Amino acid sequence: MPDVVVVGAATRDLDEGGHGAWRPGGGVSYGALLLARLGLRVGALVGVDRTSLEAGEPAILRSAGVDVVTVELSHGPVFENHETPGGRRQVCRDTSDPLPASAIPPAWRGSPAFLFAPVAAELGPEWAHVPSPDAIVALGWQGLLRHLVPGRQTVHLAPVSGPVQHRADLVAISREDLPVPADDPSLRGDGLDRLLARPGQALAVTAGLSGGLYLWRTPAGPLEGCAWPALQAGQHVDPTGAGDVFLAALLAAHLALGRDRGGERGALRFAAAAASLSVEGVGLSAVPDLARIWRRLLTGPSAG
Repeated sequence: MPDVVVVGAATRDLDEGGHGAWRPGGGVSYGALLLARLGLRVGALVGVDRTSLEAGEPAILRSAGVDVVTVELSHGPVFENHETPGGRRQVCRDTSDPLPASAIPPAWRGSPAFLFAPVAAELGPEWAHVPSPDAIVALGWQGLLRHLVPGRQTVHLAPVSGPVQHRADLVAISREDLPVPADDPSLRGDGLDRLLARPGQALAVTAGLSGGLYLWRTPAGPLEGCAWPALQAGQHVDPTGAGDVFLAALLAAHLALGRDRGGERGALRFAAAAASLSVEGVGLSAVPDLARIWRRLLTGPSAG
């Protein structure tokens, strides 16, 4: 049985212009690879289109020791990402078929932790009932909040609660993927009260170089929270997957710490270190291992 089960559709990320080479990506790829490189036993249920299958994907996960089960999709997510001074502009080239909950190996259902890593709303409400009641569940929320039309720019939807989000113990979303201003009521007060309805739930809103905001619902009811600073990267090459790496590292830290509160700041710093390393190279090749993360925490970024 895996320590962590990671679920989602793998993307094909096109070069700018959409006509050249592509590389594998998606939260399921970044999350599973990071967790495996931290030494955890990882099972990954990966939705892939025929082009990815014919290319032998997801080869990098298998080479890292991940137990991979693939589900062939008639349509898998294909994105063309453009990094601009105002942030990422993402164009959808293909959407994703749903990833059925029935595809998960029965033995994996009892795993102690799950990472739901959708990218194109491919995980339906039935996934909320797959983990056991005692399992820790993390969710990359932005993957459920995208309106995708092939040939058009991705539209980010306002955060709303649903069965999968409600089941998750640890939810993460990028500030860049929220279509509302920072002072919008949905990001404070009553809005967050509706989104974090269950005691013990936590929400990490990542903000790139600005760090982020971490909030959790206390057993007594009120929300508590703290901000965390970003860790400096040695160089910024490719931000793709940084949020996925952050969430996977945060989940790993939570598994190490247990469910007791008190270690949030250390867990957030660990996750921030992993994310800072992931932007220093291209794609999955930049996903760090445990030794590199500890070195970043102890010494900071390398020169150059």
